[in-house]
Amino acid sequence: MFTALSPGALGMQVKGLADAIRLAKTAGYGGVEFGVHEVAKLIDEQGADAVRAMFDSEGVKPAGWGLPTDWRGTDEAWRKGLDELPRLAAAANAIGCGRTMTWIMPCSNDRALEENRRFHIERLKPVAEVLAAHDCRLGLEFIGPKTLRDSQRYPFIYTMGDMLAMGAEMGPNLGLLLDCWHWYTSGATVDHLLALWPEQVVYVHVSDAPPGVPLEKHIDNQRCLPGATGVIDTASFLRALQQIGYDGPVTPEPFGSPATWAADALRACWSKAGL
Repeated sequence: MFTALSPGALGMQVKGLADAIRLAKTAGYGGVEFGVHEVAKLIDEQGADAVRAMFDSEGVKPAGWGLPTDWRGTDEAWRKGLDELPRLAAAANAIGCGRTMTWIMPCSNDRALEENRRFHIERLKPVAEVLAAHDCRLGLEFIGPKTLRDSQRYPFIYTMGDMLAMGAEMGPNLGLLLDCWHWYTSGATVDHLLALWPEQVVYVHVSDAPPGVPLEKHIDNQRCLPGATGVIDTASFLRALQQIGYDGPVTPEPFGSPATWAADALRACWSKAGL
């Protein structure tokens, strides 16, 4: 495993790939998320070797990229995104980064559970097929807080097991974006983590939860730096991932914290976990 910076997860604005890489290096991260459209454009202009050298020269790995396809929108937008995806996935593969991710809402005002499940499979299975052709994997993020689950008319998938089951119907290159916040708020345990295969975990987020809040009352965007409160047992979470053989990025997502604070907090969790 290695630490990775997601500027967007910390609410930060960067001036492109070179700036993001420099920020990751300065703050002490081992990797950094990137915008795949920018990487594809740079490869078109300079070649893949030059883009890989941007990472290598700073000792920072390309960690992952947000799925660029608008699969939630209109058929037209979805199909346009599918048409663009091969070039983008090929670009990510060319710099050695086959990890992409998207999040799945745990509720809907428009579709009941089974209809919504079919919608997700119909939209994301073709995406998964394109990604597989370029040796890329897609992590699906399940969303745990009950306050969010209850915010719309129809409930939907919010647990690790149910998300894996749906992903299995989309393709063998589907797994989890595993966020310890959603692991905790969905009621999962370390035993659930230890039952995973390493290839089922595509990407990892970590943060902590505010103290004194009942499990069912947590609000999704009210988070703390990893390890800050101890409400979420981040050390046990990380140890379990190491035990199953996960070797990918671990990204802090406390929302709105400076990159160096988040890096220091994550290193403290790393040390506590004995990693």
